[in-house]
Amino acid sequence: MEQELQNLQKFYDIIIEFFVNYSFQIIGAIIVFIIGWFLANKIASAVDALCKRNELDVTLTKFIVNTVKFGLIIGVTIIAVGKLGITLTPFIAGIGAASLGAGLALQGTLSNYGAGLSIIIGRPFIVGNTISVEGVSGVVEEIRLAYTILSTEDGEIITIPNKHIIGEVLVNSFENRVVETVFGIDYNSDPKLAIDVISNVLKEFDEISQEPKAQMGIKEFADFSINIEVRYWAPTKLFFETQYKVNMAIYNAFKQNNINIPFPTYNLIKKD
Repeated sequence: MEQELQNLQKFYDIIIEFFVNYSFQIIGAIIVFIIGWFLANKIASAVDALCKRNELDVTLTKFIVNTVKFGLIIGVTIIAVGKLGITLTPFIAGIGAASLGAGLALQGTLSNYGAGLSIIIGRPFIVGNTISVEGVSGVVEEIRLAYTILSTEDGEIITIPNKHIIGEVLVNSFENRVVETVFGIDYNSDPKLAIDVISNVLKEFDEISQEPKAQMGIKEFADFSINIEVRYWAPTKLFFETQYKVNMAIYNAFKQNNINIPFPTYNLIKKD
């Protein structure tokens, strides 16, 4: 029992000695860290306001703000730890060696981060644009360092690793997608009238973009029909809905103007 009391007394003396010798350093480190954290938040808020005032892209703004804030906090932490008399050189060397090993093990993951950084800085697209890459298409909802999130008209969420975007053929159609449709009319119908009817129908839809303007004309003279191709821009989030409504409206307008849509007919020869 006496031995335990002596050990407890030694531990108590060590604690008292530590606080007597290092209390000011600990208090100073805490004060430096708190002040630094406060200033980092203030500076990050000022940078955020500056970026918004200059109308920078939201993704680029977040990246700049987070980089500034994270860098300031790291600097403050190094200063605060230095107040305690702790040498950071061995830790930095250890972190460097660990980072090298982790980098070799996570080359694929790190390539996503590198590609994400390239997207944020180069800005081949921004949030709200419609992109097509690697066989998928959708509206950009969020750009992160590791991946980009797209959404479709059906409410699907598509997550694309950024390394599959950089270096690939990327199509950016901004807020809209082009609708390409072919309508066949018989050879007894007037193609000029059909084109005028289609043009008037498209003007009835406010969601169809007027810039660039819709394009339409005779695509080919087929065996049973004159094929008229129509190209117009519709909002990505309403792509199929708009296409279906336009097709129905054009069909009804054709009937009203006696424009016939043919179907293949064949003469069947009966063999004796």
